[in-house]
Amino acid sequence: DDQIERERASQHLPGGCCALAAIYLMGKFYVANAGDSRAIIIRNGEIIPMSREFTPETERQRLQFLAFLKPELLGKEFTHLEFPRRIQPKELGKKILYRDQNMNGWAYKKIEEDDLKFPLIYGEGKKARVMATIGVTRGLGDHDLKVFSSNIHIKPFLSCFPEVRVYDLTQYEHCPDDVLVLGTDGLWDVTNDKEVAAVVMEVLTSYEPNDPCRYTMVAQELVVRSRGVLKERGWRLANDKLGSGDDISVFVIPLGGPGNYT
Repeated sequence: DDQIERERASQHLPGGCCALAAIYLMGKFYVANAGDSRAIIIRNGEIIPMSREFTPETERQRLQFLAFLKPELLGKEFTHLEFPRRIQPKELGKKILYRDQNMNGWAYKKIEEDDLKFPLIYGEGKKARVMATIGVTRGLGDHDLKVFSSNIHIKPFLSCFPEVRVYDLTQYEHCPDDVLVLGTDGLWDVTNDKEVAAVVMEVLTSYEPNDPCRYTMVAQELVVRSRGVLKERGWRLANDKLGSGDDISVFVIPLGGPGNYT
């Protein structure tokens, strides 16, 4: 992240990205995630999560706590408090549900003038945004990102530090159908873990265990199914739901070789 900051001026490369990395070292897989990509292990049909997404919703309390400690980061346009909906001026003096950086649940508070400011985190699910600007809270870059039509920087709220999970391959006997799947959010937006596992099993069983291309074909099939088919109403999945409009990158990594097949 520091290197991107140093090079952004000389290389004229603004912007940023999420990062998901898997490192195999001395019998263990280390999976590091900063952003909204996802990794899962499929072992004997069982799904083992190897990451979690970092979004305004999942990191709400961290973001609110930072804004509470450093209110100057909010300018004069935002409040660190969260409300179930946008507060209207006519609701001044009324009691409305809210939560702050210390709360998992909700409580009531009397609405004051400062509560009319735009919330630090607004929206739900994939529509949730930090300062109405960005939908992921960890990643690399974005040093110059600002709130639209303002001089308020978003970078202080973004973290480049990944969460790392460890999987010990020596603890289990793995067959060639056991895999680690890495995918960007374009995959997971429209395809859940169980659906991914079903595609993995479907494709792998159509190839011989010692055929190395079987894993590439799984990755290709996951991309194709998540993008869908281009129709008059846009990209559509097999069930006619909207396909993924985001970038889709998928890696499928075998955890066991043909010699381990039983």
